[in-house]
Amino acid sequence: MTAKTFHKGTGHRQRLRDKFLASGLAGFHDYEIIELLLTLGTPMRDCKAPAKAALAEFKTLQGVMAAATEELCRVPGIGPKNVFGIKLIKAVADRYLQKRVLERPLIGNSAQLLDFLNHTIRDNSREVFLAIFLDAKNRVLDTEVMSEGTVTESPVYVREIVRRAMDRNAAALICCHNHPSGDATPSKNDFAITRRLVYACRTMGIAVHEHLIIAEQGHYSFADNGDMARIQRHWDAMEEGAGVG
Repeated sequence: MTAKTFHKGTGHRQRLRDKFLASGLAGFHDYEIIELLLTLGTPMRDCKAPAKAALAEFKTLQGVMAAATEELCRVPGIGPKNVFGIKLIKAVADRYLQKRVLERPLIGNSAQLLDFLNHTIRDNSREVFLAIFLDAKNRVLDTEVMSEGTVTESPVYVREIVRRAMDRNAAALICCHNHPSGDATPSKNDFAITRRLVYACRTMGIAVHEHLIIAEQGHYSFADNGDMARIQRHWDAMEEGAGVG
């Protein structure tokens, strides 16, 4: 009879699983959470060292979860197989949070919106521009990443956003993007894009309620800071000067 052989990490991994089943993630170190996720794809490998290396590379648990697959695979000990667990859990969480906001009014419910954005785009290592399409009652019809760029900028194609809004018969939309630098302060380009989007949408009868910038150090709301109202007033003044309406 051949004796069973056990991987040296088997007992440690089982203890982590038992600990999670007993009390959830309470008391877990971030690297232990990453370790468990890595073992979903490679259950017979010791994943502690790669988990610690990933945390050192991407600084936080959120950073590891948001990292691109090719970036994770550059970490020693992480490959296409064991990156599966991290990407699966991230995708499931994104889908869950998206479902929570779909078909619900978002105006006046900023906490739920921020939960969704903080998880889906805040810790992305590249700038991501997301559009949230709303119906006439401000219920969410759909969300879509419109562009993904570099560390400092993401190309935004206003015409494409307007087209996608019209395809969904949206009455309004909310724009969101992240600042990988961690500072949510809007740039001149952020203001310029917001103005262009508001003007283009208004010509098609679509309202732009908000533009949110999400970053590690907080968020910036164009609506709460009066920027959306100023842009709308400027458009009204231009229409009045041109004799429109």
